Amino acid sequence: MRTLATIIGIIAPATAFATNDVTNNVFVSGPLILLFLGFCALVVVIQCVPAITMLYGMFKGIRSVVKDEMATTHK
Repeated sequence: MRTLATIIGIIAPATAFATNDVTNNVFVSGPLILLFLGFCALVVVIQCVPAITMLYGMFKGIRSVVKDEMATTHK
C-alpha cells in the first residue's frame, strides 16, 4: 500500500507539469476537420428523420387502436 502511494505521489505531479505545456498550445483545426465534423453531424440528422417518422407512425397506430377499442366498448 505504501509503494502504491509513493508511485502515485511521483506520477501525479509529473503529469500535472506535462499537461501544463500541452494546454498552453492553441489548436487550430483545419478546414478538413471541420468538414469531417459537419459530415458527422449531417449523418446524425439524416438518421433522425426515419426515427421521427417511425415514432409518428407508432403514435398514429396506437391512437387508432385506442379509438377502435373505445368505439367497440361503447356500443
